Amino acid sequence: MTDDLDALRAALRATPAPDAGAKAAALRLAMENFDRISKAGLQESTHVSRPNQDRPSRAGFLKGLQTMFDTLTSRAALAATTSVAALCLGLVVVLPLADGPQPTAPALPEIATLPQPAPEPQADAGAARSRMAAAPESEAPSADMQATDLQAAESVVVGEVAPMAAAPAPPLAKRGAPALAQDSGTGAFMPEGRTMAAPDGIAMPMPEDTEAFANADANPVKVTAEQPVSTFAIDVDTASYAIIRSSLNAGALPPPDAVRVEEMVNYFPYAYPAPAPGEAPFTTTVTVLPAPWNTGKQLVHIGLQGRLPAQDDRPPLNLVFLIDTSGSMDEANKLPLLQQSLRLMLRQLRPEDQVAIVAYAGSAGLVLEPTAASESATIMAALDRLAAGGSTAGAEGLELAYATAARMAGAGEVSRVLLATDGDFNVGLSDPAALTDYIARQRDTGIYLSVLGFGRGNLDDATMQALAQNGNGQAAYIDTLSEARKVLVDQLTGALFPIAGDVKIQVEWNPATVAEYRLIGFETRALRREDFNKDAVDAGEIGAGHSMTAIYEVTPVGSPALLNDPLRYAAETPAGDASELGFLRLRYKAPGEETSALIETPILPETGPATDDVRFGVAIAGFGQLLTGATYLGDWGWDQAIAQALAARGDDPFGYRIEAVNLMRLAQGLDGR
Repeated sequence: MTDDLDALRAALRATPAPDAGAKAAALRLAMENFDRISKAGLQESTHVSRPNQDRPSRAGFLKGLQTMFDTLTSRAALAATTSVAALCLGLVVVLPLADGPQPTAPALPEIATLPQPAPEPQADAGAARSRMAAAPESEAPSADMQATDLQAAESVVVGEVAPMAAAPAPPLAKRGAPALAQDSGTGAFMPEGRTMAAPDGIAMPMPEDTEAFANADANPVKVTAEQPVSTFAIDVDTASYAIIRSSLNAGALPPPDAVRVEEMVNYFPYAYPAPAPGEAPFTTTVTVLPAPWNTGKQLVHIGLQGRLPAQDDRPPLNLVFLIDTSGSMDEANKLPLLQQSLRLMLRQLRPEDQVAIVAYAGSAGLVLEPTAASESATIMAALDRLAAGGSTAGAEGLELAYATAARMAGAGEVSRVLLATDGDFNVGLSDPAALTDYIARQRDTGIYLSVLGFGRGNLDDATMQALAQNGNGQAAYIDTLSEARKVLVDQLTGALFPIAGDVKIQVEWNPATVAEYRLIGFETRALRREDFNKDAVDAGEIGAGHSMTAIYEVTPVGSPALLNDPLRYAAETPAGDASELGFLRLRYKAPGEETSALIETPILPETGPATDDVRFGVAIAGFGQLLTGATYLGDWGWDQAIAQALAARGDDPFGYRIEAVNLMRLAQGLDGR
């Protein structure tokens, strides 16, 4: 190595002095070319130069290429100017320099050149690609020029490209982490949809994950003698399950706050007995079975089944699509998926139905006036015109959507607003409490609001849940077209045509037979005991054909699984009726009614055998508790949950249940426990 350096040093000392004649000849040719440019009228540029203080300090050959591309865009001009650029580069490299660097002649056709020595070895084309990828955004070629730019660069910088090294494996995703994708420039793994490449290889900070979820602390175990009554509103939302699936399919455990066990259980259709014509709008089925995770406890499974929809007599539907077109929706799994999803829904509408479209970003606007559903081409064309950009004036969009729905309403018709968003409201009335108060006033007019969530990273699930619950509608999350079909096609009548409103459940547990109990899920739907009899208190809705499931874990009196010791100074437990575990009460309002009706059913310790529907729902309840790290399951874990779900899979025509089993297997692999 030392000998090589010495030889190089000697060669440098032997470099001949600058040739004044060559310099003069080069200058003469440059002046001739300058005169030729002036005569041709090509001297002036159509681009306004930037102030010097705004120019990046680094400029070079690739910037010169970009300037040529901005000025001359035809294929012939690009080919000619690229060749000239190569010749000018040869002049700079080969000609000896005198007192300073020589000016480089502009790239022009038909330019005179000096005789050239043998060409120097060219730089590697892969390096040129790397420099272009790392250039600042202000210097990067436009999207429609990228392919042409790369071809031009390769025509100048010719050489073999070294094979790409094998990409490293992505790190194991942690709980709640976004999906990982490999950056094409650096090879590093990063959250999907975020940019790491930066000028000169400087690592740029990635946007923070701003997702917010509606949840509360898990329901505790309660002592029956102290708190015998449990009250809550029903919930048939399914957003949590789809969000969990999205996280697991992306290779990460979901954030614990994203897990609402009742929405996981109620994601699946169940075949509970339906009411007969002329009966109440739904039936109640109660099943008592041993708790699979603790032999000293029991589960009380409560299933409600709504009246099946009558397809031939449903009223006309007036539907307003309220679509978020803000900049945060500019991702493949947001606005484009939203547009495809709504197309599926349009095919289920009838000619007498009407559709209007309101879009909101920095401001709200009516994209489509109320239009008959039979004019599907007009409606789809309006959907196709939507594009994302701007801030999120969600409150303004809601006001316009409700006003449009009110104009469409007719006697005996159903009017609904369907909000499709990532939940990011940041302009106008963005406070969740103020939004929910506004929507609560609107629901009294008979116009309900349902919410569809799209995308991850800034998903505001908390706002979406508040809007849907106060709007007497449903909240769902759509991450695939299959989910869109389930929500907007298979469950259309259940989502948009309620058969019972303000449905509340209250269970009074018998302290003579039940020592302790806990409600699994429904933390965000809890009600005070006195709210049960107040018809003014809002609760959940059941749609045509909908089912709803609630599960209690109870500990019999005298069981070794009791978690609480008896109080020394507590009053003696009343004897009670040992033939009942508790008493179930339900309140509901028929559509359009202001006064509720009451249904009462005793909970008996002996019921019929648990069906596949019941046992599968229990397995999903265990799945949800495992995701949150619940401490009530003992040694019962993933293997047991998977085995029970497989054994109780039953009739699964659309594959929802086997999909849940595979999600359990993914979660087991990601869980470090």
